[in-house]
Amino acid sequence: MEWSLLGPEIYGFLFLVAMVAGFIDSIAGGGGLLTIPALLSVGVSPVQALATSKLQAIGSSFSASLYFIRRGVVDLRSQRFAICMTIIGAMLGALLVQFISPDFLRYLLPALVIIIGLYFLLVPNIGAEDRQRRLGPIAFGCLAGCGIGFYDGVFGPGTGSFFALSYVMLCGYNLAKATAYAKVLNFASNIGALGFFVLGGQILWLAGVVMLVGQIIGARLGASLVLSKGKKLIRPLLVTISFLMSIKLLYDQHGDTVRSWLAFYF
Repeated sequence: MEWSLLGPEIYGFLFLVAMVAGFIDSIAGGGGLLTIPALLSVGVSPVQALATSKLQAIGSSFSASLYFIRRGVVDLRSQRFAICMTIIGAMLGALLVQFISPDFLRYLLPALVIIIGLYFLLVPNIGAEDRQRRLGPIAFGCLAGCGIGFYDGVFGPGTGSFFALSYVMLCGYNLAKATAYAKVLNFASNIGALGFFVLGGQILWLAGVVMLVGQIIGARLGASLVLSKGKKLIRPLLVTISFLMSIKLLYDQHGDTVRSWLAFYF
């Protein structure tokens, strides 16, 4: 059934998109803004696109997390509470999204992403080195882990950027370290939300697995650059992705108005 919906060439296209998204997502976040439109462009329904994108996103977050853990960048023991709270938050978000409209997030998100981009652009020394921690593990897990995990379950785009910024601002981590830890919590939120999408029966499994493989390959390449290039790579890419993400989200909301305006004047 699924193969008749999506032909072989479409799976090849989705694989390549997922690989690029995994590369970008492991460094700066925002890969979902590539994969979801790609799925929609081949005729997948919005609900199926969101559910399938969540499945394939696990490939990116798992691959990057495993890479960072094996190289001793991430201490899982210190993150146990944050991981648990992130999973709980994502589960609650994925459950409640079935009963509430996420439209308010669609209008709020561009502003939040622009703020992140401006922050990293205008504060060049942010994340240059470790600083004093502002929140303990319990407070961080409740505030950032549960809160951003909930957001990921409800909506999702930009989750990695939000986690990275939280580690920089609240834990005092340098940007490369914050990016590594952010992928672990991003993986936790993906796992937490995925279960409810599976129960809903909306996942296109073959497309999701093909894209998952692409995500794993792209994320592995991106994660290695995080450790080798560090802040020199992450900061400009994070700023660029933030602004591109904002433009994409604003266009999705107001594209009809922009096209009408252009047609009127030109």
